[in-house]
Amino acid sequence: MEEINANSNLQDEMGSIRITDEVVAIISGIAATEVSGVAGMSGGIAGGIAEMLGRKNLSKGVKVEVGEKEAAIDLYIIVEYGYRIPDIAWEIQEKVKKSVETMTGLNVVEVNIHVQGVNIEKDKRDSSEDIPRVK
Repeated sequence: MEEINANSNLQDEMGSIRITDEVVAIISGIAATEVSGVAGMSGGIAGGIAEMLGRKNLSKGVKVEVGEKEAAIDLYIIVEYGYRIPDIAWEIQEKVKKSVETMTGLNVVEVNIHVQGVNIEKDKRDSSEDIPRVK
């Protein structure tokens, strides 16, 4: 990967275009959450605080490294119970790569998926609590 900057800098005869890491992270986060089976993105403490304060953090759970013409993306996700994780991961990789390349013109060299947890539906959790336990 080329030297990593805080933003992508595309130069032509008309001038330059700068694409920040945050823009690539937002595009990636939106694309990933549109995949069926993704319960959400796994963010840190700061992301949770921002959501509690009423601001939705669209780049939560996304880490990007943007160079001059390339980008590497890491996504930290939570999957829904019952979905096949390799299928979800592959679909996220394809969708994120296509979205970022189409919208920014950057070449996405890698999309790494980190599964941080599994979301179990509330109904399933409630029914398991009704089962009597041996004491």
